Amino acid sequence: METALTFRDATDADVDALVVLIESAYRGDASRSGWTTEADILEGQRTDPEGVREVIKSPDSRLLTVEREGRIVACCQLEHRGAHAYFGMFAVSPVLQGAGLGKVIIAEAERTARETWGVTEMHMTVISVRDDLIAWYERRGYRRTGRMTPFPYGDERFGVPQRDDLQFELLVKELA
Repeated sequence: METALTFRDATDADVDALVVLIESAYRGDASRSGWTTEADILEGQRTDPEGVREVIKSPDSRLLTVEREGRIVACCQLEHRGAHAYFGMFAVSPVLQGAGLGKVIIAEAERTARETWGVTEMHMTVISVRDDLIAWYERRGYRRTGRMTPFPYGDERFGVPQRDDLQFELLVKELA
């Protein structure tokens, strides 16, 4: 039987575990066991304790932490930005990817943003070369906008790019 997921807001005590989770989902060899890896396009770090703590402390943000049997297995950031919420820092443990967990979590994040802030849209940015990931979000009702923002080349807090064509595309979903 599938064990239940528990959703809660992250606390300072979760910072180290969350950094490990986020790094494992996106960077290095461990991330290759999941399908969301960025290991081929970015090296270096994806986040750090300061970045995670900033989200936890921000009055307009929540870092939704997902536990199963007392272990953190996933997380995502929700940030209130007026009429819409921003969805980011989404990570699912690589060993659990592909099992439908992401669908459950994104649906809960959308419900939470709608109920907490009354927002009508969810926004996110995805590295535009991540076709498989963008397709996954499109299947969840997100649409590509073609609106790009530059990748922060030279700021190693976001990683060390392995290619020179990286940029972020805005994806938007209307929340019913």
